[in-house]
Parts: sequence; structure tokens; C-alpha cells
Amino acid sequence: MSSHYVEKRKRADGTTKYRCKVVVKEKGKVIHQESKTFDKKASADTWGKRRSNEIDLNGLSRPIEYIKINDLIDRYLTDPKIAPNVKRTKGACLTMLKSYGIAKLYAHDLKSSDIIEHCHQRISSGAKPATVAHDYFYLKSVFKAAKPFWGMEITEQPYVDAKPMLEQMNLIGKSQRRTRRLKKGEYEALEQGLKIREEHRSAHIPFVDIFQFSILTCMRLGEVTNLKWVDLDNDTRTILCRDRKDPRKKEGNHMRVPLLGEAYSITIRQPRKGELIFPYNPKSIGSGFRSVRKKLGIKELTYHDLRREGASRLFERDYRIEEVAQVTGHKDLKVLWNVYTALNPENLHRDL
Repeated sequence: MSSHYVEKRKRADGTTKYRCKVVVKEKGKVIHQESKTFDKKASADTWGKRRSNEIDLNGLSRPIEYIKINDLIDRYLTDPKIAPNVKRTKGACLTMLKSYGIAKLYAHDLKSSDIIEHCHQRISSGAKPATVAHDYFYLKSVFKAAKPFWGMEITEQPYVDAKPMLEQMNLIGKSQRRTRRLKKGEYEALEQGLKIREEHRSAHIPFVDIFQFSILTCMRLGEVTNLKWVDLDNDTRTILCRDRKDPRKKEGNHMRVPLLGEAYSITIRQPRKGELIFPYNPKSIGSGFRSVRKKLGIKELTYHDLRREGASRLFERDYRIEEVAQVTGHKDLKVLWNVYTALNPENLHRDL
């Protein structure tokens, strides 16, 4: 036998909403629950009566697992088939989202209006549209996994429905294109600062070599620290960069990359301490770089900007875009040109 009741609640903007919950019990035990939210109490009550009658007349087609979004996130982050492929940024974002109101809602009860309300609250608290977009896409991926991985009758449709309005209201969006490159004197200053740091640290991280290598190869820091001696081809001066980042292919995206300029010399002078050429924690390298940069007073420069620096230098040396893509690993040449290129006009002078 089913029953229903209506709860009065307040939204973040102060308006009132009415949540109707339908409960089905068997031998005194709750075997099914579902709910829906309305702007008017009468509408909520009407839906509850109709849904209760449907259940009493037709029975339950399939029990819905009554799970809150924060528990769904936990399941996603601990699933042995999913967790190994969740990158650090995504994992941190999902963990952070567990503290927000949207995570306290029941997953199957989520509506597009709840998603829009969450994104609006995030923007109001100072988050940028690009940051809120991470909330949106990461949570959507959790919902998308619910049915195929765990057999739950949960769908990502509320996210699909909310997206046009979120974009129209500028609540989610792409990050602004970065154009930051090393300014005059910054390369030398960073090189000197990193040299001092590596000489006075017990970790013995070759900060200068890794800094130079990152620019010459346009590799991400995680790719640099994943390079293996077995993948180095001394005859062709190339190396296999494993699992390069690709939005269309998460694993197995291996690419042989040329070690241009001093990149090969930097590689072969590293001591062989095991299978990795640079056997260091990328977090420690990034932290060291930021510390030196801050001490030097260099602002708005990220380690990832070195990838743009390297790509732009190759273009300024007359490498064709297809050749630069072989170094950077880009499959989409438009992305390479629009995002990772910031040519300095003064470097384009040549004899005509």
C-alpha cells in the first residue's frame, strides 16, 4: 500500500517549494520511495495522489534505489572499474561537491532546476563559469555511470535538459584563452632560481633539466615523469610518450616524440635509477617551480604555460603545424593553433 505526503521547503533565493514524497511499505518496511518538487502545494498533492493510485493499481515496475548524490559520488570514486581512470582534478572536484546542497538531494529526484540553482549559487559565491562547468560535467559523468555500472534507474537527462539554460545564463562556460608566455628575462631568472633550489634540497630533483626539457618537448609534467628508458630510441633520437592526454581516448594513446635541440642531451645525462628517466613526483616538481616563481615575483605563470612556450618557439622557428603537432601530441590542429600558440611579433623578423 502506498501513501504520500507534502513537505514545505525554502529555496536558496527565499522562495517556497513543495516536495511530495510517495512511500510504499510492505510488512511495515519501506520498499520504495520517490519524490517530486513543485512550486504549488496543490500541484504536489495532485501528483502524489495520482502516483500513489498508479502504484496501487499497477504495482512497482522496478524498485528505484533511493540514494543521495553524495553517496553516489562515493560509489563512483571507489568503484574499481572507474576510480583508476579518475584524474586528480576530477576527484578533488567531486569530493568538494559533496559539501554542497545539491549532494544532499536524492539522485533519482534531481531536476534540471536543481542543477541550475546549484550553478547559480556557485557563481554568486565567486566561482567562474569555467569552474562551474567542471561541477556540471563531472557530476553528469557520475549520473551517466549509474545505470551501466550499477544497474540503477538513474539518468543524466536532468543535466542534458539544464545545459542550454546554463549556457544562456552564462552559468557555465569555457575558460578564457591563455596567452601567457615567458617574458624577457624570466627564462634566465627561473633557470637560476631552480638551480639554487636543486642545489639546496635533499630530494635532488634536477629542476633545471626538467624545466628546459618541458619547454623543448612541450610535454605535460605528468608525461615527463612517466618517460621510460626502454622507450628511448637513441638512433632516431625519439621517445615513446605513453598515454598522452586525449579527450577521445583515455588510455593507450602512445606517441613517439622527437627529442629536439638539447632535449636528447638532457635525457641521456640523467642517471639510471630505474625504469623511469625522471623518477620524481610531479607534485614536488610543480611545488618547487611555484615556490621559485613566487620568490622571483613572477606572476600569472603556470607550469602548463611552458607547453605553450615550447609550441610557440617551434612555430617561430618555422616548423609547420603538422610538425609541431608531432611534438605536442595534438590531433586537432585548430586547438593547437588557437590554444597553444602565442607568437611574439618581434621574433618573426626574417629576410624576405
